Amino acid sequence: MPHTHRPGLAALWMIGSILSFSTMAVAGRYVSGVHSTFEIMTFRSLAGLLIVLFVAGAYGRLREIRTERLKLHFFRNLFHFTGQNLWFFALATIPLAQVFALEFTTPVWVIVLGLLFLGERLTLYRVVAAALGFAGILIVARPDFGALEPGLMTAAASAIFFAATIIMTKSLTRHESIVSILFWLTLIQLGFGGLSLMLQGPLMMPGPVTWPTLATFPWLLVVGVTGLLAHYCLTTALSLAPASFVMPIDFTRLPLIAVVGMVLFGESADLLILIGGGVIILANWINISGESRARSRQEQAALRP
Repeated sequence: MPHTHRPGLAALWMIGSILSFSTMAVAGRYVSGVHSTFEIMTFRSLAGLLIVLFVAGAYGRLREIRTERLKLHFFRNLFHFTGQNLWFFALATIPLAQVFALEFTTPVWVIVLGLLFLGERLTLYRVVAAALGFAGILIVARPDFGALEPGLMTAAASAIFFAATIIMTKSLTRHESIVSILFWLTLIQLGFGGLSLMLQGPLMMPGPVTWPTLATFPWLLVVGVTGLLAHYCLTTALSLAPASFVMPIDFTRLPLIAVVGMVLFGESADLLILIGGGVIILANWINISGESRARSRQEQAALRP
């Protein structure tokens, strides 16, 4: 798969990812009182796999599915499945803004891992953007590290797993199409989910599997569709720009979900959330501006005799 560097287009795809992830969080919150995280993940993967097969088949793109990097696909999805289960657990136990805030330490880990494993440059713009973004997150979430609860711990842990997933996704986009990546994403995670459901009843809480009802099925379908769409947008963005540029854009999701949580679920919002959101937006502007200037300098240097 040809690899390009188009930060502006990558930013547009990230907007689609932000809206999709936010919608998935709302749908996940609505069904979390009925279904376990394993059930949500399994039904999500099943819906996603059917959509991938239908759309790819309709457009004649099933031939793009490749098997050369199954080991990398397996570990990418193992890390993502683990992180996503931790994320859904946190979603049901702490406010949405706090879940997203702790999840958003992911770009900090991505920048570090991108430097170590992808050879990406650690520019001043990226360092400043990550630092400001993280500062904005702390202003919004104000986590009490002296009394950590399970929801906070799982949300924080999910960020590390998501960062590893991003790095492996970035590596896959250099060689495989998005169709192939999404196919293995949904199929492998459906396998993980099925195994989890087999073990849930005899070995794990909350007990026997709860199958979709007329009330939960539409929300589970929304989780499946938006989860797949979010990954399509994210994977496309990662194919167009460095991971350390793409991921800080996701900080914008935090002020959005803070408003959503306030309107739909009565979660508290105050001046500090607005201030923190402003800091996060500033971080994104610095990151995008820095990448655009660097790209412009490279193009000008290439045109010189």
